[in-house]
Amino acid sequence: MTSILVAAAIALAVSILFTPYLIRVFARQGFGQEIRVEGPQSHQSKRGTPTMGGVAILIATLVGYFMTHLTVSEHRPSASGLLVLALMATLGVVGFLDDFIKIRRQRNLGLNKTSKLVGQLVAALLFGILAMQFADDRGLTPASSNLSFVRDMAVVSFGAVGFVIFAYFAVTAWSNAVNLTDGLDGLAGGSAAMVLGTYVIISFWQFRYDCAENLVRGCYDVRDPLDVAVVAAAAMGACVGFLWWNAAPAKIFMGDTGSLALGGLLAGLCMVTRTELLLVILGGLFVVEALSVSLQVAVFRTSRRRLFRMAPFHHHFELAGWAETTVIIRFWLLAAICCALGLGIFYSEWLNATGAG
Repeated sequence: MTSILVAAAIALAVSILFTPYLIRVFARQGFGQEIRVEGPQSHQSKRGTPTMGGVAILIATLVGYFMTHLTVSEHRPSASGLLVLALMATLGVVGFLDDFIKIRRQRNLGLNKTSKLVGQLVAALLFGILAMQFADDRGLTPASSNLSFVRDMAVVSFGAVGFVIFAYFAVTAWSNAVNLTDGLDGLAGGSAAMVLGTYVIISFWQFRYDCAENLVRGCYDVRDPLDVAVVAAAAMGACVGFLWWNAAPAKIFMGDTGSLALGGLLAGLCMVTRTELLLVILGGLFVVEALSVSLQVAVFRTSRRRLFRMAPFHHHFELAGWAETTVIIRFWLLAAICCALGLGIFYSEWLNATGAG
């Protein structure tokens, strides 16, 4: 438990203290955000606000994790923890390139779709292949070839090749979903912090009832649950610290550097904790935001009419007259409800598995 608290505290401190430095440096370099012309007119005042703040989230997460292992942790960094962090960092690099191109070309479009998908493909393939390696003395690898909800479902098995393909779809879907949600000050960062906090609880619970240490009914066959909790805690602390400067009115945006990295982190966490389908509930806000874009495109292509005033979904409410802060707070509440519902399902499954429910 100490390592989890230390990781969160270090990442929080680094994020709060390092982000103002990035704001000054990026402002001097002219690394300002370009705004969609067709977006809400109130957003035009944000043009020029420093972006690529996801660098602070990435650095704070990495520092929090590794400093914890250098100071209070009794165990070395695990394969699961390192793989999830590597996935996060790789997608962060893809996002950084996307942001940098936007800035240099002074437009709201960075990497084209093909280039971004290739970057996501490389990150997902590396993670998918490596996550099926590094078996421990129980034969457990960081990820499993079985589809999972709260734990592995033996009736649905992808096989090694199928899992790599699944990993690609999961990484692409979640990184894009968080990216689409990152359209209002603090919306994606605050929502991601809630999901990450939930994963701290889930991973720690799996550690408490790890079959390797506590072979009882309802125990979990998950590799490295405590170290995964440390990763989630560090990322949560980094998001909260960044939110100090990113909350409305934002002094810096996370950009694709942060949103793609956080989406990849969530995808990695769901696979190493065997909660792939549960994340659909925990990250329900991200799912709705991505779904709103898909529905908008589908309806427009078939009927030439718009389902929403603007997609992603949060802009629909802005154009309907809601204040930006109202949209943010209400969407945060939706994110919190999704996390509470998902955590309740996780706990109720454990009660049923132990016969206590």
